[in-house]
Amino acid sequence: MSLHILIVDDDASIGAALSGLLRDLGHQVTACASGEQALELLPRETFDLMFLDVRLPGIDGLATLQRLQETGLSIPTIMISGHAEIDTAVKAVRLGAYNFLEKPLQPERVVLEVKNFAERKQLEQERNQLRQRLGGDGEMVGQSATMQQLRDAIRKAAPSEARVLITGENGTGKELVAEAIHRQSKRSQAPFVRVNCAAIPRELIESELFGHERGAFTGATRRKIGLIEQAHTGTIFLDEIGDMSLDTQAKLLRVLQENELLRVGGTQPIRFDVRVIAATNKNLEKEIQAGNFRDDLFFRIAVIPIHVPPLRERREDILALATYFLNQLAQAYGRRPKRLSPEAVAVLENYQWPGNVRELRNIIERLMIMGEAETISAEQVRQALPIFETPIAAAAASTQSNGEARYHLEADEALSLRDRVENFERQLLSRVFQDVRGNVSEMARRLRTDRANLHRKLQRYNIK
Repeated sequence: MSLHILIVDDDASIGAALSGLLRDLGHQVTACASGEQALELLPRETFDLMFLDVRLPGIDGLATLQRLQETGLSIPTIMISGHAEIDTAVKAVRLGAYNFLEKPLQPERVVLEVKNFAERKQLEQERNQLRQRLGGDGEMVGQSATMQQLRDAIRKAAPSEARVLITGENGTGKELVAEAIHRQSKRSQAPFVRVNCAAIPRELIESELFGHERGAFTGATRRKIGLIEQAHTGTIFLDEIGDMSLDTQAKLLRVLQENELLRVGGTQPIRFDVRVIAATNKNLEKEIQAGNFRDDLFFRIAVIPIHVPPLRERREDILALATYFLNQLAQAYGRRPKRLSPEAVAVLENYQWPGNVRELRNIIERLMIMGEAETISAEQVRQALPIFETPIAAAAASTQSNGEARYHLEADEALSLRDRVENFERQLLSRVFQDVRGNVSEMARRLRTDRANLHRKLQRYNIK
């Protein structure tokens, strides 16, 4: 995507070279030679990114960032300086700088930084557009007593700076709750950074969270700003924190206690200002007893606990949710909204919903796409639900307190034992694959099997 980039540097040769390079990449560029000029330009024009020299005539680069922060203007900034100092870099990041580059600027490094920034901005725009098409700003639908209690808890927790632990089964909408807390907080204009602790390999999570210095390990060819630093002045959402290793838990605890971190391979502590919201589908008290989670970290992150109820505990919201998804998906696909027959609603309300709201949305999308009639019948719903996808007569899911599902089977007596087992295995794998959003590593952990074996079974049953 094309960016509008502001260059602030009093060295005309550097400004010209950088402008030419960025224009060759297809970006629109504006250049000025002082912090004062930049402060005049920024309120009048919209810029996506700024290159800002540290040493400038008049007010320097750090003072310029400070003025921007005081006036409430926010623009991603890459600091540049020929006088590379760790303290300067730390101060720049603390004032909201996106990254820090040393002079003489390496063209390939500039190209990489701008490319990465543009890709990240493009993904964020696409995500926001998709959210607007499929449900506005992440609305939590439902008027049941449990949903009203949840909204009340969010309303009370949001204005504070207290850390929040959100618990609930997969698919209940824990991320929506975290986003609602951020939107209603004093940090709403600052970044909201998501971290899926279960999806990042254990050997990489420290680098992702804390960042790393160039040369910290094999392959670390440049400095990386960690996700905690990227969330500076905003909120970091640590999803599935119960899957974090004990070693990383210990390091995260120290970081949260001190409000400062060390990048991997770094020696200079970096201060940060971030609100922490964590979420898990596990019972952390039981994980503590089993020795899988640190009690001191639990007490640090669970200042305000918020539980998101499973869909089966708020069945009175199912019709409202289904109607909401039908309307939003109709808009997304450019179709007329369908309606549910009363009998179809009854089938939906009697289903156990082991995948919760996420599963309901997937079923509604399937009905929206595959059905031709304007009214969805009970039989169509039965055919769409997983328990009717195989010759199995009935299958129900009961949920353990840690959010993982235990499946029970009643099979058609006409089938052989092998066919019954294969049918049930296919259904179980399909459900778990949906629950973990296709994360095979997490799926292998839950099912206590190795990934190679799991990949073979997924291919065998064409689950993707």
